[in-house]
Amino acid sequence: MIRFLLWLVGGVILGGIIHIVVILTLPALAEQSIWTRVDDIEADNRIAILPPVRAGEPNPLGLDPELIYGLCRVDLDQGPAYVQGTMPDAFWSIALFNPAGIVSYSTTNRDGIGQTLDLGIFNAAQTRLLAQQQLDVAEGLLVVESASDQLLILVRLAPPHQVMRERFAQALASVSCGNQT
Repeated sequence: MIRFLLWLVGGVILGGIIHIVVILTLPALAEQSIWTRVDDIEADNRIAILPPVRAGEPNPLGLDPELIYGLCRVDLDQGPAYVQGTMPDAFWSIALFNPAGIVSYSTTNRDGIGQTLDLGIFNAAQTRLLAQQQLDVAEGLLVVESASDQLLILVRLAPPHQVMRERFAQALASVSCGNQT
């Protein structure tokens, strides 16, 4: 009986280890990720407005149909990235995603920023240059340091009424995003 229990406990432990290994390796083996799905969208160093999500239609990115989304992809190896513009007077948020899909920074207009979006994104080496005053930045720039050089920048707008959706999309399209030239 004790021998049977030892085999049972050993099987459960081995099964648990196998289960954990499979769960942790599956995301790395996936052919489709958010990063690869964005390849088809021309969002390198510019804001690309994502098509509206309609109820009942496929939603592969899992987007909220009430929001307007702008996406920009930057590479900090090419220099610091900046996101600048004036946002409509409604809720908006911005998030930086690394290639693993993990949010490395996020803020909203409710953090006291108001309607002005003025964000500078730097890697560690660029932040050191900034601290040594070897890089010039405008006063009032919100400085964010990123551990990853490859980033997706997602800006979300929440129009209070559907009739304002087109005007909000145009305002989002006028936001500049990309590396300093």
